[in-house]
Amino acid sequence: MDMIVPLLSLAPGERAIVVDLRGGPNFRSRLYAMGLAPGAVVQVVSVYPRGPVIIQVGGTRLALGRGMAARVLVRRL
Repeated sequence: MDMIVPLLSLAPGERAIVVDLRGGPNFRSRLYAMGLAPGAVVQVVSVYPRGPVIIQVGGTRLALGRGMAARVLVRRL
């Protein structure tokens, strides 16, 4: 069985599919606008110890704060 984990727990180079966004309507609509919605395939580019998580969705790179990345639930591919 595939485990669902927060995006924040992935290592650089790992790919995953977005399963759920844990947050209110503003949080969800903000991520939807960036192309980060359930079903989207993401790849972690880099994770900084005290900074953002850099991900790639399609051809776009996004920087998510650690708190935001912790509320994006994904399934590893």
